[in-house]
Parts: sequence; C-alpha cells; structure tokens
Amino acid sequence: MIAPVAVDRLLLLVAGLAIDGLFADMPAVFRYVDHPVAVAGRAIAFFDRKLNRETRSEASRRDRGVITVVLLVGAAAVLGFAIERLCLGHLLGRIVEALLIGVLVAQRSLYEHVAAVAAALDAGGLGAGRNAVRRIVGRDPMSLDAHGIVRAAIESLAENFSDGVVAPVFWYLLLGLPGLFAYKMANTLDSMIGHRTKRYHSFGWAAARLDDVLNLMPAPISGLLLAAAAVFAKNGRADRALVIMLRDGRKHHSPNAGWPESAMAGALGLALAGPRHYPEGLIADPWLGDGSPWAATSDIARALHLYRLACLIEAGLLLGAWLAVHLTLPV
Repeated sequence: MIAPVAVDRLLLLVAGLAIDGLFADMPAVFRYVDHPVAVAGRAIAFFDRKLNRETRSEASRRDRGVITVVLLVGAAAVLGFAIERLCLGHLLGRIVEALLIGVLVAQRSLYEHVAAVAAALDAGGLGAGRNAVRRIVGRDPMSLDAHGIVRAAIESLAENFSDGVVAPVFWYLLLGLPGLFAYKMANTLDSMIGHRTKRYHSFGWAAARLDDVLNLMPAPISGLLLAAAAVFAKNGRADRALVIMLRDGRKHHSPNAGWPESAMAGALGLALAGPRHYPEGLIADPWLGDGSPWAATSDIARALHLYRLACLIEAGLLLGAWLAVHLTLPV
C-alpha cells in the first residue's frame, strides 16, 4: 500500500508548482524578509571566507570544502525535517509546505530571465543582450555574438529546467522537505563555489561532485519531458529530441547538462553547446544536435514555449498520479 504521506506530497507539489507559476519569487514578501536561497548564499559565503584561504594547501582546502558541504547540506536537511514535522496534521501546515515548494522551485523566474535576454537583444542590440545573458550563464559574455547569446540563453533554459525545476520536484517527491532543502543547498553550493577556477578548484570539488550525483536522475527525466513537450509544440521534433538526447546526452563536459540541452537541440532543430569561453578557460565541448548554430531570438521564443509545455506535462503527471492513487486508496 502507498503511504498517505506520498499521496500528500503529490498534491502539495502540484499546489507548489501552481504557486510558483502564479507568483514567482513573491517580491512583495521577500522585500521584507530574506529569500531562503539568499540565506543559503550568505552561509556559503561565510564558510568560503573562513575556510578557503589562499595560504592553505590544496589538500587542506579540499578537506575544508568537504566539511562545508557536509555541514550546510546536513543543516538544510535537518531544518527541512523540523519544518515538515511542524507542518504535519493540520491545514495551515500544508499551506506553509506548499508555499515553501513554490518559493524553492524556479520555473517562472527561469522563464522570465531567459525571456529578458530575447527582449534585451531585440531592443538594445548586442551590448544589451550580453548584459542580460550575463545574469544566467557563467561564460564570458564578451566572447558571444548575437547567435552565441541566443544559444547561451537556450542552453541555460534547458540545463536549469533540470536543476531548478525537475530536480527539486524529484527530491521533494522522494524525501519531502528534507530532500528539497538539502538539494537546494547543494545546488546553491555548486553555483557559488563549484567552479574550476583557481580559487574553487579544490574548495569547490565536493560541491560540484555532490551536485553531479544529485542530478543523475533528474537530468535525463528533464530531457524526456522536453521531448514529450515537442509532441505538442508547433514544428516541434519529438523524435529528433529523443534521438539526439540518446546520442549526444553524454558528450557534454557536465555529466548531466547534456541530457536536457541535447533534447532541446533536437526538438528545435538547432546545434547547441560547442566550444565556449569561461573564466577558467575554453571548454571545447562538441556540438549537440544536427541543426544550425545560427540561432535567432525567435528560437528563444520557441524554446520558452517548449519549456512551458514541459512544465505543464510535469504538473499534469503529478496530478494524474495523485488522482490515480487517491481513487484507489480505501475510504
């Protein structure tokens, strides 16, 4: 028999996704209180300042990076467990839990950030496009032409669909609020210190590896959702999305980003990834997909439409699972 708590999680996830879709980052609320991710960022910055000093050896900095990850991810999981226990058994607690899911899933904010790149590029040209894409990618925006800016925005959309939407849903469904809180802390650690730069090569090693492990399942799931979305998208190529994902998904330097990026490339008929300039140097990735690399802002609109459909499919699957289980449970 399926535990009632698992059934509750399905419905709470649907509610949380709806809250995020309607209210995004809730600026009216977080104007007065700190966003949980901002709190996590300050904690990470504190450990970075205290433990990641250049005077220490690389081995020492790696050990301290491991300690940072264990302490912060563990603390996040404990906090999630405590809040979940407080929320059990009453309606107000369930509302709080759904709100927390809505805050920690980034589907609408991701959409808005990527859409802003297309708007900036159309309205302000190359300079404005570079400034807009700088907010969502880690590569050097000055190395990008207009086509490169568009590809970077689409690649970020695909990768962050996995990191910011599918993975939080996956870990909440599996482990509840402790899983969601721990994953968000791990993902924030990776975004802040999981780089291959000289400063974080050792200290950020554990953060990068943990994020890779936590996304091993969500990444291909996100690719499958994008392929499914292509069935319903105008000029979407679901068959190519699946074929390209299976063929090119492992070619990316990241063990996970290649799955959704290659699915997006196949669905849109584009070539994504390829050689890219980062602060730590050139990443000589192969191209994903068989299409053209000469992407235009209209391709961002197509990618965003595919992304919306994938989010709806994910929510629909969760709601369908809840209905199926709910209808079979004894009254």
